[in-house]
Amino acid sequence: MTLFYQTNSWTSQPQPTEKTVETWRHASTKSNWRIVQLPNGFYQTEIKVPDDDSWKDITRRETIEGAEAAIDGSIQYYQKKLDYINGPKVIKTFDKE
Repeated sequence: MTLFYQTNSWTSQPQPTEKTVETWRHASTKSNWRIVQLPNGFYQTEIKVPDDDSWKDITRRETIEGAEAAIDGSIQYYQKKLDYINGPKVIKTFDKE
């Protein structure tokens, strides 16, 4: 029986394209989001599509507070992605003793 085993290593993570970065910037701006109420009483979060004036549905929640929390969580997620574009952050350095 022959097994094939392969590993890959990279010196750095693949960098996002400029279009991806623009999408993250768009999604991290709260004014590009909205909440609509559906006929069944649920609330749907939507984000504006940058290329045209349409809206894309993202999540559904039972309460308006839940929908707004979902939007806030998405905004934090994309802001975090934008923060790490330039590489890892130095958290702590050590001096020679």
